[in-house]
Amino acid sequence: MPPLPKRKYPKSRQGKRRSHLAIKMPHVVECPSCRAPQLAHRACPVCGKYRGREVITMPIDELES
Repeated sequence: MPPLPKRKYPKSRQGKRRSHLAIKMPHVVECPSCRAPQLAHRACPVCGKYRGREVITMPIDELES
């Protein structure tokens, strides 16, 4: 049988221990080339560019419509 704690710890102490587990909002920035919202430090899902150069080849039919 495993050892058990001597007493119940308060919920505030439990909250302090788990304070870093909170869900955070993603950091969304504007793409400098197409002005679409995108996650920071990732290639744009609309135009396929990252830091001014094309890193993902996008189909032409999606860019025209």
